[in-house]
Amino acid sequence: METLKFLTPEQAEALRAQFGTPLYVYDERTLKAQAQKALAFPNAFGLTVRYAMKASSNGALLQIFARCGLHIDASSGYECHRAMRAGIAPDKISLSTQELPADFSELYERGIQFNACSLSQLARFAELFPERELGIRFNPGIGSGGTVKTNVGGPASSFGIWHEWLDEVKAIVAKANLRVLRIHTHIGSGSDPAVWQHVAHLSLKMVREFSDATTLNLGGGFKVGRMNYEQTTDLQEIGEPVRDALEKLHAETGRKIHLEIEPGTYLMANSCALVTTIQDIVHTGADGYHFLKLDAGMTELLRPSLYASQHPIVVLPRRRTDKFLPYVVVGHCCESGDLLTPAPEHHDVLHTRELPEVSIGDLCVIEGVGAYCSSMPAKNYNSFPESPEVLLRESGELALIRRRQTLEQIVQNEISLAE
Repeated sequence: METLKFLTPEQAEALRAQFGTPLYVYDERTLKAQAQKALAFPNAFGLTVRYAMKASSNGALLQIFARCGLHIDASSGYECHRAMRAGIAPDKISLSTQELPADFSELYERGIQFNACSLSQLARFAELFPERELGIRFNPGIGSGGTVKTNVGGPASSFGIWHEWLDEVKAIVAKANLRVLRIHTHIGSGSDPAVWQHVAHLSLKMVREFSDATTLNLGGGFKVGRMNYEQTTDLQEIGEPVRDALEKLHAETGRKIHLEIEPGTYLMANSCALVTTIQDIVHTGADGYHFLKLDAGMTELLRPSLYASQHPIVVLPRRRTDKFLPYVVVGHCCESGDLLTPAPEHHDVLHTRELPEVSIGDLCVIEGVGAYCSSMPAKNYNSFPESPEVLLRESGELALIRRRQTLEQIVQNEISLAE
């Protein structure tokens, strides 16, 4: 049976009483511990850890990681601005984006670092900033991940410049006299050390092609086991061969290459819990199911519907019971896809969890919701408001870091038609 990771049942009940449900609760102690593990990634000539802020973008979380010594990986111009609003210096922000922002020139002049992720982006940069410096993100030709949706390397991925277009890259760089200081690759959310080692070696081959390059960025995608049967990436196991490869390159060429990684899920996944209330229970007969309906769903946690992701679910019955039932846990949206217990690898197939028998009004805590949950929901579907976020400080204090959205805020940008 799954258990709570950092909350106690008493704390969960107190949180509901103070803030209502649904509610995201982050654990500062876990956040800092994961940051320290990332900062210990093996390296030969220096390391920069960049938090992939798309995982969870709240400014308070950015500030915690900044105080730990982490920099920022941004995926849009808007994320650059959010990071700067949180007090992050522009030169500690790296932008790798599918879409160049309208104010890209301003952001670059303010000091952000930029990785060109396509030939057209590279050509645009060369036009705007000849003789300036940048990074280049390559698609190394292979990837890793549980599904095609989490695999961001290989021929089925649009991320980065295909590795076979190296000559085109060099031609644009030479014509504009650009300085390529960083080589960037990212393969997806896998945990196979052999794949990471292979990609590191492929990436160092790209480093050899650019004499100005001083940094290799291997991206993120370090898988974290949310369920007790899932594997968690061993950063030391992955990092040691990378360090060895960097030392070998130095011995051969004299070049000391600085290493960057961009964890998101690794830092966040098990650092947050979603506290919810069971608002209804439905039974569909002898050949049917027991459904637990929560006051949360795809508006807070989209990953099960999107990826068939599995999350630990802990119910907290107010009445003691030794009886367990096979429940299907669903959300509050009028949507058959609002399913929190899909079958593994099949987002559209119902799956049951053996849970203690519960009643309407009991608490249900969903664990492992720190990454790609509050930042990636079906926002305002059925006009449900964004849920609040609370930080459990190391001191035990509870700090509200995002208020619950109001209906007025949902509709504030709508414009009524005149009769």
